[in-house]
Amino acid sequence: MQIGELAAEAGVTVKAVRYYESQGLLKPEREANGYRRYTQADVVVVREVKALLSLGLTAEQTYPFIECLRAGNDRADVCPASLTAYRTRIAEVDRRIAELTTLRGKLTGLLADAESWRRRTA
Repeated sequence: MQIGELAAEAGVTVKAVRYYESQGLLKPEREANGYRRYTQADVVVVREVKALLSLGLTAEQTYPFIECLRAGNDRADVCPASLTAYRTRIAEVDRRIAELTTLRGKLTGLLADAESWRRRTA
């Protein structure tokens, strides 16, 4: 299949497919005329990458999952490196939650102080 067919079947744009290829996530065959030829396995890879990116993983963090698929596994997340990538992302999310919780506490304190000041001066 050609790039437009792959994009349509995987639910992404042609630009996204080109980006995935530039990141080394796709390695299409080349026809004699130089056109890229994609397979059904590439559709699976693109769908997996799309799903992982939607979870906040970077293109680089998707490599273990893609390698897991290329190793012949039915799922991209059953290999040890994939599990490590999940753990890393969860740790990043936990750090961000902690940062946001701290920020929320500061903002709540400032709001309470401002409201208290306003009531005293009104």
